[in-house]
Formats: sequence, C-alpha cells, structure tokens
Amino acid sequence: MLKAKILFVGPRESGKTVLANFLTESSDITEYSPTQGVRFESCWPALMKDAHGVVIVFNADIPSHRKEMEMWYSCFVQQQSLQDTQCMLIAHHKPGSGDDKGSLSLSPPLNKLKLVHSNLEDDPEEIRMEFIKYLKSIINSMSESRDREEMSIMT
Repeated sequence: MLKAKILFVGPRESGKTVLANFLTESSDITEYSPTQGVRFESCWPALMKDAHGVVIVFNADIPSHRKEMEMWYSCFVQQQSLQDTQCMLIAHHKPGSGDDKGSLSLSPPLNKLKLVHSNLEDDPEEIRMEFIKYLKSIINSMSESRDREEMSIMT
C-alpha cells in the first residue's frame, strides 16, 4: 500500500485545518478556531522532506492571501522540484462569505495549477471529489515512479 505525504499550506485563517479535517473525515465542520501551525520558516525543510504533493489553501475574499500564494508556491513547490500536477490550489470560502467563483484570476505560474473553490456550507462533496481526483493522480504518479525504479534495478 502506498502512502502519500500531502502538505496543506497557506496564509493564516485560510481554512487549512477545517479542510484537512473534513477531507480526512477527522471531524465535523465546526466554527473557526485558530490552529497553532508551523509559523517558523526554519522548520519548513523538515516538513517538506519526502512530500508527494502540496495543497495551497487561501481565502479568496482576502486580497493579501492572493499576494502570498506566489511565496507558498515558490517555497513548497518550485524549491522542492515538484511538478505542477503535484500541486492543487483551493480557494476556500468561509460560511456566509458568498461563493464568487468567477472573479478569481491568477498570474503565472499560478494560473497553470488546478484551482478548486470550496464552500463546506453549500457544497461539501464537490471539494471532497476534487481532492480524491487529485490524490488519485498523486498515487498513480508514485506507483509509476516505483515501477520505473523496480524495472531499472532488474535490468
């Protein structure tokens, strides 16, 4: 059985913990309560080691979050030599914030990434299905890589 290490990163108050808990079925949807995350950049290399994928979560309603996304992408995807297919962007909409999917335009290189809008209040299953598709692509990539490695050892 393959195990994938997927990192959930992004600005404060973007919904990383509630999304991760929802997607792993660890808890029911609850009110927001701040999570003590890893805010110290000196710890990031240890977290990134052997990561198979990165999910960048941001609140599309907060302009500063959009500006920070390039930094998260640079640190957690580009500097780790991950492929764009190993990254997923989630524009998380908190309850009561509306769900304006149409007005979000991203600059390169972020515009090449898979972007999914999430609203756990209005359509929780949509984000679950999108994450399952993403996770399947990561697992397939890992399996193909393992198969290639095994073939190279045998030849």
